[in-house]
This record gives sequence, C-alpha cells and structure tokens, in this order.
Amino acid sequence: MDFKMEVAGLLAKATELSLEDALNTVEIPGNKAMGDFAFPCFRLAKVFRKAPPMIAQEVAEKLDKPAFIENIQVVGAYINFFVKKGIYAQEILSKVLAEKENYGKSDIGAGKTVVIDYSSPNIAKPFHVGHLRSTVIGNAIYKIYEALGYNCEGVNHLGDWGTQFGKLIVAYHNWGSKEAVENQGIQELMRIYVKFHDEAEKNPALDDEARLWFVKMQEGDEEALTLWKWFYDISIKEFERVYKMLGVKFDAYTGESFYNDKMAPVVEELKAKNILKESEGAMIVDLEHKNMAPCLIIRKDGGTLYATRDITAALYRKKTYNFDKCIILTALDQNLHFAQWFEVIHLMGYDWYKDLIHVPFGLVSLDSGKLSTRHGNVILMEDLLNQAIGETKKIIEEKIHL
Repeated sequence: MDFKMEVAGLLAKATELSLEDALNTVEIPGNKAMGDFAFPCFRLAKVFRKAPPMIAQEVAEKLDKPAFIENIQVVGAYINFFVKKGIYAQEILSKVLAEKENYGKSDIGAGKTVVIDYSSPNIAKPFHVGHLRSTVIGNAIYKIYEALGYNCEGVNHLGDWGTQFGKLIVAYHNWGSKEAVENQGIQELMRIYVKFHDEAEKNPALDDEARLWFVKMQEGDEEALTLWKWFYDISIKEFERVYKMLGVKFDAYTGESFYNDKMAPVVEELKAKNILKESEGAMIVDLEHKNMAPCLIIRKDGGTLYATRDITAALYRKKTYNFDKCIILTALDQNLHFAQWFEVIHLMGYDWYKDLIHVPFGLVSLDSGKLSTRHGNVILMEDLLNQAIGETKKIIEEKIHL
C-alpha cells in the first residue's frame, strides 16, 4: 500500500482536486506529533473563498476514515493523518521480506557519479578509535548512494606526506632497527614515533633534523624515499586488515603524496587568474569578502599546505571522475579549512564548487584527554574490535545456555 497515495485519494474525493494535485500537496510533517501525513488547506482559500482553518474543518468532516488510519485531526489550516502503526509495520516488513537486499534501492542516481573521501588515517601510525567515525560514516554514505544507483568512487586520502615522516626517519635511525620493524610492524613505528617526541622535548635539535629529512624526501633522496615507502607498505597492510574486519572497501588509495607533482600547475593557475597575493613572504588567497581568514597556499619557505593539496585533489577528481558530488568526511574542527578552499575553487571560476560537500563529525576523546598518537594516548581500533567480538560471543553463548 502506498499510504501517501491513499491519503491523496481521500482528499481528492473530498475537495474535487485532481489526484496529482492532492498528492503534490500532501506533506510529511517534521514533527511526529502532527501525524504521518498532513494536508495544508491554504491553496483552497481562493477556490472556496473561506479561511483555511474553516476549509480544513469542512474537508475533514467529509472524509471517510479508512481502516489504515488511526486518527484524523484538524490543527489550524492543516488536516493531519495518523496511520495505524501495526498496519504500517506489516506493510513495510512484508515489502522488506519480498524485496530482500533490493529493498530501498532505486535508479535515481543512474548516470551520475559521487566521490566519497573517507577514513584517511596517517601512514606509519596505528589505526585507532579516532578514525572510526570517518570510516564507518563514509562507508554508510557510500552504500546509500550505491543503493540509489550512483556510480560511487570511495577514496582514502591517506596522510602519507609531511614532516612527521622526517621525525619517523630520525626515530628509526636513533632507536629502531630493521628487525624490530619487520617483527612488530606498525606497533614498532608507533613506539619510536612516541620516543621521538619524548626526546625532542629535551633536545629540540631533533626537530631540525626531522625537517631536514623531510626536505630530502621532497628533493627525491633515495634513502629517505626508500624508508618512507617501507613505512607506507607496512601501514597499508595493517590498515587493510582492520578494514576487512569492518567490512569497508575503497576504490582508490590516493593520499597527499599522490598530488606532489600536480600542485605546481594549480599554483600557476591561481597566479594566472590573479587570485594569489603575497603576504609577509607567503602566498595567500584573500577571503575578506566572505569574512574569513585568508587561505594560505604557499608558506614563506616555499612549502605547500593542506589547502594546496586539497584544491589540487578536487581539480584532479573533477577531471578524473567528472563527479556530480564530492563528499569529504573530516572532524568538525576543520569546518573553516573546507569553507576556505571551497571558496578558492569558486574564485577560480569553477561552478562545480557547489558540488563539494564537507560532512563533519565530532571528535572522540578519552577520560585522560584528547587522543594523541605522539603521546601514545590512543585506543587501537583492532584491539577494540577484538574486545567487542569477544564480548558479543560471550553474550551469545550465555543466551544459548539459558
């Protein structure tokens, strides 16, 4: 039974509206206390030359309450319909059982593409509970759009570039070994990464050394890039095991490093379009017209930033996938960052900036404070999943023996 269609049929008969007009007028109230369906009578005022509340009362008196309707109420100019929950549940469950995995699917997105950027953990750091929200929310959005007929492209924008890798190389040289990393994998990388930050508090020169190693990475130094690739491969192997436990998949692992050779043309385009301005030695895009702080594109030392890579990634994805929507999931505290570079895309003259969507979520914290890999203050995702699986098995076994 199409409940909305049935309600529209009742109203068409009582008001002499066409079925199509009645169907288009029936609403689903935002407040459940106002019923499952509502019919506003404002548009009938000109026809009946009466006040809408009076029309609502007269129309309601003409309605023959069908078996699937629990109650009909008039509230002001609205006629509210309450469906019997038992009948509604029976209809829905019967449809679910009949259609099974096809229930709720449609072809509304046929011929359209949506790119979904989710999870995005940092390489060489363990997958912890703080990454869970982006991963599962993103995967849910992927499945919803897929069920609606869209072509979905799930992208894992890995944090696989930056000074943290210089820190890790220094830590490996000082407190690590090939044997330990091969045996312990990402746990050993986390141990030496935490060790680095502990030691750097006592010896700030370690931070300078880490920056030098990152410069070597940028310049293509063979040793630096070999170590970086080794850490990368170890991390991907660890991540994929956790993703398998979660039932999550990706179509592409294109992290920050993927865009290293693609940013220069984007910076040149910004210059050519007179969008970039110099400010205290750095290059920025002025966003004062939007009452926002400027979007920093190039640092004083010539280095690029997150915004540079995100703008480059958006342009690459539009060219590669020709998306109708690009959805990016990150924490709520990055709202300004996304608002800034979305506006930069707008200023570049691309009308598809409207198709860029940031889906924010809250942060996970512990009783001991904010999650921090560098201080070792994390709950590993794999440990949490294994504990949850163990507790679930215990409950099932207890129920079986009742």
